[in-house]
Amino acid sequence: MLVKTGAKLFVTWIGPFNPIISLCHPDTAKLLFKSSEPKTIFKPPGYCFFIHWLGMGLLLSHGKKWERNRRLLTPAFHFDILKPYVKIYNSVADTFLKSLQRDMDSNKTVEIYSLVTLATLDTMLRCAFSYEDGLFTCRVISKHIISYIVYCSQFHILSSNPFLHSDWMFFLSRPGREWKKHTDYVHKFAEEIISSRRRSLDDDPHQLDKRYLDFLDILITAKDSDGSGLSDEDIRAEVDTFLFEGHDTTASAISWAMYYLGKYPDEQQKVYDEVRNLTNGEENFTWENINECQRLTLFLKEAMRMSSPVPAVSRQLTRPMVFDGIELPAGCPVGIWISHVNNHPDVWPDYQTFRPERFLENEAKARDPYAYVPFAAGPRNCIGQKFAFDEQKVIIARLVLRYKISLVPDFEYIQDIALITRAKYGIKLRMEDRNQ
Repeated sequence: MLVKTGAKLFVTWIGPFNPIISLCHPDTAKLLFKSSEPKTIFKPPGYCFFIHWLGMGLLLSHGKKWERNRRLLTPAFHFDILKPYVKIYNSVADTFLKSLQRDMDSNKTVEIYSLVTLATLDTMLRCAFSYEDGLFTCRVISKHIISYIVYCSQFHILSSNPFLHSDWMFFLSRPGREWKKHTDYVHKFAEEIISSRRRSLDDDPHQLDKRYLDFLDILITAKDSDGSGLSDEDIRAEVDTFLFEGHDTTASAISWAMYYLGKYPDEQQKVYDEVRNLTNGEENFTWENINECQRLTLFLKEAMRMSSPVPAVSRQLTRPMVFDGIELPAGCPVGIWISHVNNHPDVWPDYQTFRPERFLENEAKARDPYAYVPFAAGPRNCIGQKFAFDEQKVIIARLVLRYKISLVPDFEYIQDIALITRAKYGIKLRMEDRNQ
C-alpha cells in the first residue's frame, strides 16, 4: 500500500536535514492545487536547482510574470494549432516502429524506454520548432538526451547534500561542473534555434500565412495589448521548459503504457480491436481517430494512474494554510504526491487492479475531480496536456496495429521514482509482428 487508509498528509525527508510536509489525498491536495501558490524555487528541497537550467518559464515563474506568460502561450495549445501536429506524430511513429524492428534481438525482444524517449524528443523538436535533422543519427539530439539524464540523475544528490545548496560551492564541485557543461549546451542549442527563427521571420514575415504555426512562432510573435512581447530570455526559458517537460514526461507515460499492454493481454486485445476498427486498415491514426478512441483513452488514463509520469510536485506557501487540521506557516514548502493521490486506498480501494472502466463517465462523475491528477490541476495545471495525450494515443495506436506485445519472463520491471517515473532497468518487451 502506498499510503495508509485515512492518511491525508505525511512527512518526507530529502536528505537528513530537509523534512517536508507532503499531501497525499484529494482533500488536502486540492487545497493547494486550487491556489496560485508558487513552485518551491527559493530553497531546497524543490525546484531551486532548475533555475539555472530552465530559467523563469511557466514551470518556475509565479505572480504577474506567470500570469502574463500563461496568457500569451495558451493559444499555442488551441485545437487549430494542435490538429496539424497529428501528421508529425505519425511520422515519428513510422521512425519509432522502424527502430523497434532494427533493435530487436533474435528473441524478438527490445528495450523500449530509450527509443521512446528519442521519439518524444523528436516530436517536441518538430512540433515546437519545426526542427528536423535525422533524429536517430543526430549528435545534437543525443547530447540533449545525455544532458537531461545527467541533470535528473544528479537532482537527488543536490537536494540531499546541504553543502551543495550554495551556488558557488555547487559550481566548484565535480557534479556542478558537469551539470554546467550540459546546461550550457542546452542553452546554446535553444539560442541558436531562436535566433535562426527570428532571422527567418524578419526575412519573410508572410511565411506564417503559408504553414502551420509551431510553438516558437507563437513565442516570437505573441504580444500584449500594448504591443510588447516576450524577451529573448523569456523565450529561451520557455523553449528549455517545453523541451524538458514536453518529452520526458510523455516518454514515461508511453513506456509504462507499453508495459501494461504486455502485462494485461486482454486489455491489449480490446485496444487493438478498437484501433483496427477505427483505422479500417489504414496505418496512420487521424485527428478524428484521436477523438473517437474511447477504449484507448480509458487504457491510457489507467496506465497514468498506476504509473504517474510526474510522481510529485511542490509549492511554497505565501500565506498560512491549514491541511487536515495542521496549520503550516507562510514560507513553508509543501509537496503533493501525485502518485499517492492517484492510488489512495480511500478513493481507489482496488488501486492495485488495472481496470480502465473506472474512468467511464458514470464512475468518474462519482469521484472528487482532484482524485486523479496526472497533469496536476487547478490554475497551474499542465498547459500541454492535450498535446501530450494526443501524442500518446498515436504512438500506442500505431504500435498495437503492428505488434502484439508481451513481457519478458524474469526481467525486472521496477519503477524508479525521481523527477520522472522512470524504469530502473529499462522496459524490455517481446514484439510479435501481427503482419507475419
